[in-house]
Amino acid sequence: MTAIYKLHVNELSTELINAIKETFKGKTVSITVQEDMDETDYLLSNEANKQFLEASEAELKAGKGIVFTVEELQAKYGRE
Repeated sequence: MTAIYKLHVNELSTELINAIKETFKGKTVSITVQEDMDETDYLLSNEANKQFLEASEAELKAGKGIVFTVEELQAKYGRE
């Protein structure tokens, strides 16, 4: 079983440790702690994504963007 807990460092508590112990009772676990990467930094870390985003931004600045309301997007893609 895998469980991912994503939380702010200030939310770490003994209750969390106890919940992990209860969830994985009797098992050996590995715990890795890493700092989350900012979403923008993550997207820009890949050269293809970076080029695509920069091209899209240039199109928007050049007035080539298409504006939709939330309702229009929901009607077009069927999601709420």
